[in-house]
Amino acid sequence: MIITVANPIYDSVFKYLMEDNRVAKTVLSALLKKEVVEVEMRKHEYTNGTRDKISMFRIDFGAKVRQEDGSLKLVLIELQKTWLETETLRFRQYLGTQYANPDNILKEDNPNGYGIPMITVYLLGHRVGDIEEPVLYVRHKSYDYDGKEVTKGMPDPFVESLVHDSIIVQIPLLHGRVNNRLVEVLSVFDQTNKDSKNRQVLNIDDSVYDGDTEMLHILHRLLAAASDSKLRQDMNVEDEYFSAIETRDTAIMKRDQRIAEQDALIKKRSAQLEEQSAQLEEKSALLEEQRIALLVSAKAMKTAGIPDEQIAAITKITIEEIRQL
Repeated sequence: MIITVANPIYDSVFKYLMEDNRVAKTVLSALLKKEVVEVEMRKHEYTNGTRDKISMFRIDFGAKVRQEDGSLKLVLIELQKTWLETETLRFRQYLGTQYANPDNILKEDNPNGYGIPMITVYLLGHRVGDIEEPVLYVRHKSYDYDGKEVTKGMPDPFVESLVHDSIIVQIPLLHGRVNNRLVEVLSVFDQTNKDSKNRQVLNIDDSVYDGDTEMLHILHRLLAAASDSKLRQDMNVEDEYFSAIETRDTAIMKRDQRIAEQDALIKKRSAQLEEQSAQLEEKSALLEEQRIALLVSAKAMKTAGIPDEQIAAITKITIEEIRQL
């Protein structure tokens, strides 16, 4: 059956969705490809409050993740969502804040002050260059001088305090590629399901998720969001913001296009002027060569005793110039 749910591309809906611990565990487990046993949304939520340049939404999670040996490991998950292209400096500035945050230091049995291992997740509403994979797992490894991977003593808390792994998701490439659990979970972000008249909602066939209680729970959460008046108002505000951004970007694009056209025209005219200048220089040099040749001929005729008036008539050189030879 086709149901209409709130579009999680909106910051307000995404926040509402991820505030549900069950949903958060489902999404983060799929991203990490490990079971997230416990998850807590940390007290700091970093959003672009001024909304002056770009929409970038951030949520911090503390999660206990089950390892292959059955043990639990506490990790810090920094989830950043953006639907417009942005410079990486914004991501780096945020990471710098997290590395410097004393709340991100292990509190128990940690005499050396090691930081909680961090994993960054980027949900992007745009493509990254020519990369065709919808999901990238960027993991750090350690090597010796000869390039051999160091495994003894790894992972080490000192090393994990200074580097982190990343997961990069290109939402536009997820459509039609539901071939693993992560893509299945993130399929609720598929913007090809947008309602033709209202982009604030998606029309989803819930029968696709029959028997999957976790996915059905996500859909029920989005269904509840669609009927929440405050969330609808928040989405309206986001639409107004994006509309302003689109208007601004369109104006910038047209301006840049005009500047590019003017630059091309200036370069073309500059090239034409340079060509004309070269032609004039070449013509001037040729005339000078011809003048020198006439002077040499005039001098030879003068030496032969030919009258100056006759030489002037032949060479077109003035009488004054001939008399100075």
